[in-house]
Amino acid sequence: MINKQHLIKRFISYVTVDTESDPESDTTPSSAKQWDLANALVEELKEIGLEDVTIDGNAYIMATLPSNVDHDVPTIGFISHFDTTPDFTGKDVKPQVIENYDGKDIVLNKDQNIILSPEYFEDLLLYKGQTIITTDGTTLLGADDKAGIAEIISAMEYLVKHPEVKHGKIRVGFTPDEEIGRGAHKFDVAKFGADWAYTMDGSQVGELEYENFNAAGAIVTIKGKIVHPGYAKGKMVNSMYIAQDYINSLPRLETPEHTSDREGFFHLYSINGEVDSTKLQYIIRDHDKGHFEARKEIMIKLARELNSQLGEARVTVDIKDQYFNMREKIEPVMHIVDIAEQAMKEVGITPLIKPIRGGTDGSQLSYMGLPCPNIFAGGHNFHGRFEYVPVESMQKAIEVIVQIAQIVAKK
Repeated sequence: MINKQHLIKRFISYVTVDTESDPESDTTPSSAKQWDLANALVEELKEIGLEDVTIDGNAYIMATLPSNVDHDVPTIGFISHFDTTPDFTGKDVKPQVIENYDGKDIVLNKDQNIILSPEYFEDLLLYKGQTIITTDGTTLLGADDKAGIAEIISAMEYLVKHPEVKHGKIRVGFTPDEEIGRGAHKFDVAKFGADWAYTMDGSQVGELEYENFNAAGAIVTIKGKIVHPGYAKGKMVNSMYIAQDYINSLPRLETPEHTSDREGFFHLYSINGEVDSTKLQYIIRDHDKGHFEARKEIMIKLARELNSQLGEARVTVDIKDQYFNMREKIEPVMHIVDIAEQAMKEVGITPLIKPIRGGTDGSQLSYMGLPCPNIFAGGHNFHGRFEYVPVESMQKAIEVIVQIAQIVAKK
């Protein structure tokens, strides 16, 4: 459908642009460097023949592929994000293209002895004989979600060049800052004007998701008291010890490394401490809304208990909701999931319908009035040095987009 080398070249041109988002920034986009790729995408959308290509003051990109049928059909959208996570560096990405993967270890970086091995990452064996794009072991790859962008643009390019393939009006949207939970915050749903959309932001071939975590972020601040250690008896209060008590009082097995499927967790991802003050940063996740609320209450109650033991208010907890499970908004319009499932089957893919252990722009957009299930983009091991994407998976994602467009045009 799309020339393989053309797709590889397009994808590499995206991942070699540093678009790491910045959670400490209050601007949109959170990092100025996201504009570099955003502006390039605008020009590319124009070059392939899309109409109404716009980019607003916050780097939200929208474009239109007009309908080529003479009857009314719903307007659908496809959405991806162009930022990469701040969890691991996306600067100076050096992709490696592994042709005809032989099922053995892939040496990402010989000097640093960094190996991508199927003994640890068993999914690699699914792609034996295929073309795999990896990192050089020192950065992430950025398939999350530049694979999705490459797939959407490639699908639109194919539809422009093949007017015999019938489709209704299609809207394309690319967003900043998804990786820090803000990707949909300033997305203009009314301007986008789609009846529903799909985010191309999943992982392996076949993934189709309309459930995700309810999510919140929590900052636990512990105040201590610093005095000279030689004269500290009865006076010093070491905030780091109190932080240790707080950490150990949360359920130890309810963490990401001990949970799966619909099980929720508390995830401590940052500690910054000195005697005088310590800050703990958590994310709270659960598919069940009741359990989600209970998790937040556990963190607040624990702070109250520690303060009671200490005899003064030294522990504070600030919790902010981030997004909610989109299942509530998708179930009333399940035909949009059924269409994606049908499209996958028609291009020879076995759908893998399962909950997301994470979140996408689609979860927030669904609550903003744009129902938005999530479809695979093909990558694996996001947010780290072992990230990779099979090119054939990206090609299949392109086929799914085109097939969805054709199915909707027949409705």
